[in-house]
Amino acid sequence: MGKGKGKGKRGLALGLALGLGLAGCAGLTVLVVRGDEPGGIEEVWMHLFGAPDLGPVDFQTLARTRLPVDALACPPGHCGRAAADLAVPVLPVPGARLRAIVAEVAAESPRTALVFSARWSEEDRYLARSALLRRPDTINIAILGAGEGRSTLALYSRSQVALADFGSNRARLARWLARIGEKVRDEAGR
Repeated sequence: MGKGKGKGKRGLALGLALGLGLAGCAGLTVLVVRGDEPGGIEEVWMHLFGAPDLGPVDFQTLARTRLPVDALACPPGHCGRAAADLAVPVLPVPGARLRAIVAEVAAESPRTALVFSARWSEEDRYLARSALLRRPDTINIAILGAGEGRSTLALYSRSQVALADFGSNRARLARWLARIGEKVRDEAGR
């Protein structure tokens, strides 16, 4: 008789765990589907982790996070002691035009929006969200003059809601730099 009761309790516990798991999945699905609507997943991230825009950075004094959740692209010698993941060349376009090209590339990127544009310096900040869970990443851009008709840039992309980004920030910066390079070459070829 004792063995029969034990099986019944285990079955009940398993059924309860399965039911709770399904309810949790259904709740997460509703949050994801609602996305940026009130009560959606973006609101949940904001309540748990704060505002999605992680704010400005000073590339000269930048301290990278110890977690693998960021990526840095800099021209040699511009980012202080922070080790860059990608090197950025000097490009044959003026700074104002390079800033416009960066804005075009960001606009081509899905789920990416400008959240800050400095009025007196050539710095912009974008917010990009992942496709499924809409996790926010902040992308800081600084345009740097490099002589008449030439400029370069520094880019820093970092995740707010992750313990690891599995290379997504580095991949984003590599895509953006490749596309920026294409646009600059297209203009030079005209």
